[in-house]
Amino acid sequence: MEIEAIYSKFLEANNLTTDTRKLSEGSMYVALKGENFDGNRFVKDAFEKGAKYCIVDDPNACINSNCMLVKNSLETLQALARHHRHQFQFPIIGLTGSNGKTTTKELIYAVLSTTYKVKATKGNLNNHIGVPLTLLEFPLDLDFGIVEMGANHQKEIEFLSHISQPDYGLITNFGKAHLEGFGGVEGVIKGKSELYDFVRSNNKTAFINGDDPKQIKQIGTYSNTVVFGSNEENDCVIEFIDAKPFVKIRYNNTEINSQLIGTYNFGNIAVATAIGHHFKISTDNIKAGIENYVPENNRSQIIKKGSLEIILDAYNANPSSMLGALTNFRQIESDTKYLFLGDMFELGDEAIVEHQNIIDFAEQNFSKNIFLIGENFYRSKTKPTTQKFKTFQDLIPQLKSHHIENATLLIKGSRGMALERILEFIN
Repeated sequence: MEIEAIYSKFLEANNLTTDTRKLSEGSMYVALKGENFDGNRFVKDAFEKGAKYCIVDDPNACINSNCMLVKNSLETLQALARHHRHQFQFPIIGLTGSNGKTTTKELIYAVLSTTYKVKATKGNLNNHIGVPLTLLEFPLDLDFGIVEMGANHQKEIEFLSHISQPDYGLITNFGKAHLEGFGGVEGVIKGKSELYDFVRSNNKTAFINGDDPKQIKQIGTYSNTVVFGSNEENDCVIEFIDAKPFVKIRYNNTEINSQLIGTYNFGNIAVATAIGHHFKISTDNIKAGIENYVPENNRSQIIKKGSLEIILDAYNANPSSMLGALTNFRQIESDTKYLFLGDMFELGDEAIVEHQNIIDFAEQNFSKNIFLIGENFYRSKTKPTTQKFKTFQDLIPQLKSHHIENATLLIKGSRGMALERILEFIN
């Protein structure tokens, strides 16, 4: 079936979904297949819940005339998103990076939405399924669309860029994330820079952090850029003031006090400021957008619990973000500090070395109250005072018996460790 014909049916539907549990009356349902599921099995259920049309790739699932049989449902979803993208009269801002993608996306949205009609990627729907779903949720009357792109191997950002076709591209940073899939740090840089490759080959605009030598090097001599940072020669000058614990910046002779902790968030705030500057948003609105943004979903949240102040950063972790969190935690003023660090995933052959590096840094900078959770940390070398637990379940008895009060805690680990569960067992 031709994509134009499918697109005309998409326009008749109220929305599009790949999950019958989220299906509403008048939806278009796309039956995707994976290793452990087959959406074709739920077509009857989709129609019973009010689906207007279903896209299927199993002839046996084509149960009525409102089913559209295609060769591959996922490829059709991606082609449909690409076709929808061609209809946009508004620009797309595309972003990727090793750390801070979602926070940066939310900050950009917070700034732009003070002045314009904007939609952005929901949550972290940033992969080969999430990016098409994001684009297909964008109505045609927007002023801007913001698309977050994630990757754990080469050519993924290239593929997502050709679907989303960003008019503006930015990379938050190059860090030690998904080393296993990318094949090391240089592989990460090459993979993330596929966004720059798209920008250059299509004469689009790149936002470049002038304080990041890696970004300067990767964009090369390309001139269609907006450079931001502390250098007075930048297109947009943004000064870091401090992070005690919240990041404070100065832009256009105005202090902006964010609700984000850690110097590592300066770059995320700076690019949102630069985008606001580039699109002529008033200083007052830029300030309001940044200052009103509050992190959630276990991302650098500060939680008060009794006499405890808890920095909950348990959404994800890699060596770069872990080191940044520890460096920031080191400078926070508190008489008593506790570290709860969980394993970092997808590091491949570098896992042992990178976990040991984190332990060494932690033990050099924090003399006690270090708790390590996960198999990688468990098999690393530690001082006798550092406590190791192979699983979260092994940690629970210690949490129940160890009374913590009048202290500041850092909880940081990969999503699979789900370290936010610690909150259930402390004061």
